[in-house]
Amino acid sequence: MTKPLTMAEHREAGEPPLIYLNHAATSWPKPPEVLAEVARCLQTPFFEHGRSTAGGAMDYPSATRDAIAGLLHAEEPNHFIFTGSATDSLNLLIHGFVKKEKAPFHAITTELEHNSVLRPLHTLAGEGRLSLSIVPCQGGYVTLQEIKKAIRPETRLVVMTHGSNVLGSLQNVRPVAEYCASNEIFLIVDGSQTVGQIPINLSEIPAGAFVFTGHKALFGLPGIGGFYLDDPEAVTSVRQGGTGMDSHTLTHPQDMPQKFEAGTPNYPGIASLLAGIRFIEHRGQDAITNKCRGLTVLFTSELKKSPEISLYTPAPDLPVISFNIGGLGNDEAGYILAKAYNIITRTGLHCAPLVHDRIDGGKGCVRVSFSHFTTPAECRTAAEAVREVAEGAGR
Repeated sequence: MTKPLTMAEHREAGEPPLIYLNHAATSWPKPPEVLAEVARCLQTPFFEHGRSTAGGAMDYPSATRDAIAGLLHAEEPNHFIFTGSATDSLNLLIHGFVKKEKAPFHAITTELEHNSVLRPLHTLAGEGRLSLSIVPCQGGYVTLQEIKKAIRPETRLVVMTHGSNVLGSLQNVRPVAEYCASNEIFLIVDGSQTVGQIPINLSEIPAGAFVFTGHKALFGLPGIGGFYLDDPEAVTSVRQGGTGMDSHTLTHPQDMPQKFEAGTPNYPGIASLLAGIRFIEHRGQDAITNKCRGLTVLFTSELKKSPEISLYTPAPDLPVISFNIGGLGNDEAGYILAKAYNIITRTGLHCAPLVHDRIDGGKGCVRVSFSHFTTPAECRTAAEAVREVAEGAGR
């Protein structure tokens, strides 16, 4: 297998330097501190409860729970559960809540959702475990008023995104959370695009569960994610196994966090998450947020100069920008940007088919997304390349 070229190697080969603009999928590069912490983790025997281990081994799960509780202003670190991804978290929560309820009930979700939400709900609806309503978005946003219109006496669950991975629109989840909490409706918020990207205070968002992933704006490795669960009794565990404690009983422990964690943890992934959170704290969450907002304004202002380019959110709240070029398929545009300009974007439906049905007739689009490591120069170069491709397509 051919080894990928570094930016320096691209320059030596006379090629344009690589510009990576797919951070909404997976952030790259990772901070050196993250790579160093993962290496350190792998060089030391893992700290495990109930096991003898080498002196100096770090309890990564506990340290990382404390770190993410601090980042998100949550009062109970042990209510943070580590999983393999946000998709894994959403499946555990949705299926676990349905198992807890036993009788069929009504659930609500939105057009903005990722398939990590839509597919579990669709599967359970097909099995007759729940009935499902999908609330429309207007201009990229879902309001509490629209959710209220869908509420029924038998509504028990609402699942909604905090930030759209297609439109970059930030949803006002607090009033939805307050309404759900006061009406005994369990709310799951998908924070895949927001945790690490913007300041979040879970003490002010009374959601039943809040989901995060490690490999995006938290700068961690792929394969680590998790969720915060306010009331451990609201969801039934759908996994059982070893926890390193209470091994004398064949019943899985119900204490947190062991209730939802079975098997050997992903120690390298958890270590990367810890280092990513420390990186954010060192740089400052507000500084990271403001830099990415500035890049978003810079990029969108350049694309607005070309009438051939259709921007689906002219002023995104998050550094996620989706567009299409007249006369050119989104896959073709992405291919040209990659091969001719060495710019990595994302094309297609972005695993969120319902929002594309609304904005582009289900055809998909080109998406660019930034991180703290994206530079203004890269934004200008990429915007110039997109405009050049658009002008060529318009001829």
